[in-house]
Amino acid sequence: MSSDVAIRVEGVAKRYRIFARPFDRLLHQLFGLREARCQPFDALHALSFGVGRGETLGVIGRNGAGKTTLLQIICGTLTPSVGEVAVNGRVAALLELGAGFNPEFTGRENVYMNAAIYGLDRAEIERAMPSILAFAEIGDFIDHPVKTYSSGMFVRLAFAVIAHVRADILIIDEALAVGDVYFTQKCMRFLKRFKDSGTLVFVSHDVNSVINLCDRAIWLDRGRIARQGPAKEVCEAYLGSFYPDSDTDASGANIAGSRAREEFGTGRARIEKAELLDAAGRPLTLLLAAQPVQLRVRCRAGEDIHDPIVGFFVKDRLGQYLFGENSLKLLPGWTRVAAGASVEVRFTFRMPHLAS
Repeated sequence: MSSDVAIRVEGVAKRYRIFARPFDRLLHQLFGLREARCQPFDALHALSFGVGRGETLGVIGRNGAGKTTLLQIICGTLTPSVGEVAVNGRVAALLELGAGFNPEFTGRENVYMNAAIYGLDRAEIERAMPSILAFAEIGDFIDHPVKTYSSGMFVRLAFAVIAHVRADILIIDEALAVGDVYFTQKCMRFLKRFKDSGTLVFVSHDVNSVINLCDRAIWLDRGRIARQGPAKEVCEAYLGSFYPDSDTDASGANIAGSRAREEFGTGRARIEKAELLDAAGRPLTLLLAAQPVQLRVRCRAGEDIHDPIVGFFVKDRLGQYLFGENSLKLLPGWTRVAAGASVEVRFTFRMPHLAS
């Protein structure tokens, strides 16, 4: 395995046997069982990809797509039915909530135990303990049994440990979703720093976090790779999959040939034109300083639209939302746009001075 490759997945598949009764499972374990007596379920289908050293990979997909199964196989807590995984470096993972914690032990005792599993000796753990406690911010609860912890406290302590074990590869599986906003931002800042020296595999349903954090992304769909590539492109395609009719307009005509595949929607209404103008009404092509601007958006309804809302967001190059506005409070009483009608909405605001 090349030293430039941190993780290599080749032809990995995972099949489970689902038994109708616990007794059938027992018979299978003791004596073997005809395949017809159980229902096979393929969680993963022949996945192959690599993650370069220092790369950040996002994994997205709907519930049941196989994301957690894949991460467990990479971590070695689950064995693939077919294929192989090679990992080059020390791995620290935050997978299932509370995994690796003994609920009867105190938080402090679990820190010693978990850090030892990751290869730290007692002296190293004691030196790191003040920093771990400061990162977790759970106060006196550190000396209480973790079975008394909330889900947020679990995540705080678990993340604090993996942030201090000097791992080469971090694997994070949606665990930050249960934390509060303050702690989530703290973790995101740590992960951005970690990217400078380590390899990260990050699973989240928040595509904006994936776009913000990851160089590349893989979209899993029912155990298969539906798409992989630059994080922004993959996330946009994934969002578009929630609109199965996005290749047709309101009349059912195919529009895929003339519009980018990444655009999506139901086709009930369409944006025909959007332009940014300066205070004098001239097209704005260059922003040299903060200034008043006007955004004009022209839309056409493909069918009667009741209670329409037109809005916009300004996003940075990574797809993170900076600010936005919509017509909900600007046009009170706007209740209907007739089929075929074209409307124009104007937003006037002060564009801030943005970084280049």
